Amino acid sequence: MNIVVTGSVAYDYLMSFSGKFTDHILPDKLDKISLSFLVESLKRQHGGNAANIAYSLALLGERPRVLAAVGTDFDPYRTSLETAGVDTRSIRVFEDAYTASFFCNTDIEGNQIASFYAGAMRHAPEMSVLQIDPPKPDLVLVSPNEPDAIVRTVKECREAGIDFVYDPSQQITSMTGEQLQFGLKNARMLILNDYELGMFTKKTGLDEARILESVGVLVVTLGEKGSVIRTPDGKIDIPPAKVSTVVDPTGVGDAYRSGLVKGVLHGLPLDVAGRMGSLAAAYVLETDGPQDHAYTLESFVERYEETFGYEENLQTFM
Repeated sequence: MNIVVTGSVAYDYLMSFSGKFTDHILPDKLDKISLSFLVESLKRQHGGNAANIAYSLALLGERPRVLAAVGTDFDPYRTSLETAGVDTRSIRVFEDAYTASFFCNTDIEGNQIASFYAGAMRHAPEMSVLQIDPPKPDLVLVSPNEPDAIVRTVKECREAGIDFVYDPSQQITSMTGEQLQFGLKNARMLILNDYELGMFTKKTGLDEARILESVGVLVVTLGEKGSVIRTPDGKIDIPPAKVSTVVDPTGVGDAYRSGLVKGVLHGLPLDVAGRMGSLAAAYVLETDGPQDHAYTLESFVERYEETFGYEENLQTFM
């Protein structure tokens, strides 16, 4: 399949805090927050939504292309992505900035406090999905990016008749309600976590029923509770996959999207595609970083059947 993933490519600076953030938040001082946490560890990882999604799609047997803006420090990262099977020809280096950076602190309950430096990603609105070769992908994943770039990509996909998945997630806070609502029309699906859905409905004024009038499928991830896939015909509850150990949640949602999209693109039922998303997410949860996991497509199918039972549809991948 010809898949293009647009969005962020970033270096992740991941920290761990041995306590609970909630123990240090004073409810009567929320208007004057001043917090500092002594962290136990700091690791620099390859990340960014587009790159994370593409990495897991490559593990699942695809050759996804990333369309993104990066900085002068990107060369080692490019080599890593290419080695994993990701097509980086549409990643453009801008000489006036560093690659975007994500700074995230995670407490013992999995809660996260994060900051994102856009860097070269500010040039993303200059890039066009219509200028890549071949010019018409089977699917474009519109993942978090500079807001104007998200709007441009959606507009280009709609005008060119390209299927796209709409995933503004972390950028909801940076976008207007009008921008967010613009992305719904003609989208194949909208993917958010439950908190992001709350922000999305607040900013747009649309409830779930009205969202489903514009987009055929609404996918809401629920962390350890799994996910829910909603269509005009009803709701599909997707269970989480069992994990051997919980190491780091960073990038789990990106991997979920990879598994889900892999299944949807190959015509699998939504419940099967959703469980593929759950399993892809489990691999990331068990490793220290969003691109440290590895598996073959064969081992993925085997683990799927060990977790959820035999699925005849998956034999098409073997």
